[in-house]
Amino acid sequence: MTNPIGDIAGAEFILAIGTNTTESHPIIGLQVKKAVRQGSILVVADPRKTEVADLAKSHLQIKSGSDIALLNGMANVIISEDLYNKEFVAERTEDFEALKSVAAKYTPEYTEGITGVPAAAIREVAREYAKAENATILYTMGITQHICGTHNVFAVANLAMLCGQIGKPHSGVNPLRGQNNVQGACDMGALPNVFTGYQPVISDEVRARFESNWGCKQLPAKPGLTVGELLEGADKGTVKGMYIMGENPVLSDPDADHAAHSLKKLEFLVVQDIFLTETARLADVVLPGASFAEKDGTFSNTERRVQRVRKAVEPVGNARPDWRIICDVACAMGYAMQYDSPADIMKEIASVTPSYAGISYERLESGGIQWPCPTAGHPGTPVLHVGKFSRGPGKFHPVEYVPPAETPDEHYPLVLSTGRRRAHYHTGTMTMRTGALEVYYSKEHLEINSADAAKLGVKEGDMVKVTSRRGSVELMARLTEIVPEGMVFTSFHFPEVAINKLTNPARDSIAKIPELKVCSVKVEKIA
Repeated sequence: MTNPIGDIAGAEFILAIGTNTTESHPIIGLQVKKAVRQGSILVVADPRKTEVADLAKSHLQIKSGSDIALLNGMANVIISEDLYNKEFVAERTEDFEALKSVAAKYTPEYTEGITGVPAAAIREVAREYAKAENATILYTMGITQHICGTHNVFAVANLAMLCGQIGKPHSGVNPLRGQNNVQGACDMGALPNVFTGYQPVISDEVRARFESNWGCKQLPAKPGLTVGELLEGADKGTVKGMYIMGENPVLSDPDADHAAHSLKKLEFLVVQDIFLTETARLADVVLPGASFAEKDGTFSNTERRVQRVRKAVEPVGNARPDWRIICDVACAMGYAMQYDSPADIMKEIASVTPSYAGISYERLESGGIQWPCPTAGHPGTPVLHVGKFSRGPGKFHPVEYVPPAETPDEHYPLVLSTGRRRAHYHTGTMTMRTGALEVYYSKEHLEINSADAAKLGVKEGDMVKVTSRRGSVELMARLTEIVPEGMVFTSFHFPEVAINKLTNPARDSIAKIPELKVCSVKVEKIA
């Protein structure tokens, strides 16, 4: 996030696009509700009539995968009506003319034909965003999990720069992270193309610095493989072994049956987790990790705030903190990776990561710190891009609408989208074991529009079979107007309804994120 969570409540205008905020991020959802109570204009762009959409002044019920067209349509109105922030664009950006050229064809009427959103609504929302003193954009995987996910993010950034809604309080481009430390994992280099702090592996200078610090030679200059590419490699036999930590791809990856098939081809699979997940059951070796309450460390949350995590209870059985397991494995492989505590690890992080250089356990005892924090006396950075962007001028990236990889046809006439339920999380590894949440929300269902159900002869509570080009699952139907005609929706939390058996592994060409939000399916009533 470019801005802190607390900024949301003070925004004059909020565009929530591709995010079911109050269900998937309920704490941040409280800030959205507070903003609405204080008079903020909330606009939600989502194919479903979610809870947060019910709070909104305007619900733009876009067709799945048409986000770029909508954002370009808003840009068209803002430019053509001379509403953009000319001073900001002139002083802090480049390639405005290129954006203007591409946006020219996305008139509200043209955009309506792609998105299904009325032209008048596009004009109204664009004007409200452009005229707001402070406006924020919130998004999640409804933006990123598409074959054009990176371009979707470009389109969001284009809109923010066009109106100068970045680098100041209560504004910004704010992706809401889906897990407690996914931001921290990325910060620490758990990506195939960067070291800590997003320092590129292709940089000779960066590699030399890490080689010196770690006492090793010839760190790879070539980026590694993404998750999808690793599974492809396992299937082809070019990847022989894999070490999976805290991930359950047998349920969470697209075309999940094929993911499991690929993992079974490995010569050696290690899984490190706190429970025996569906993926761990395929492993040659399972290493029992400690949960968050059983170890010390830090989490870096969605607003870039680094926070201390303190051990509350001793690990159960043979479970051990992840860092100790990793160190022992490294030592057994011949590299002396030795630390006395997580605090020692943080010292090393600070020494090799400019954005974390001023963060230490001693400072974190007084509260969380938002990176970048370059020195020990630095207070942290609540708002990014104040005065200037890190690259210099902000670059407009004109992007064109691209349809989803799969669209409905006579064989698979419906669009399936997946997401989360408030009561559960991810593949249910933890929330299905609480003794409470799985009782409160015990069975999953398929949301299907009443008109589509009538055509199929499906009634409330009927069991249905949902089939894509990759597989089938069976679950109960729930008739609702939450989803529009032509669309069905369910979550990926329930192992017995492994919906990712159906989803499409087609990936974004840049970030390699799969298109989990759109695939074509058919629904049949089970006699």
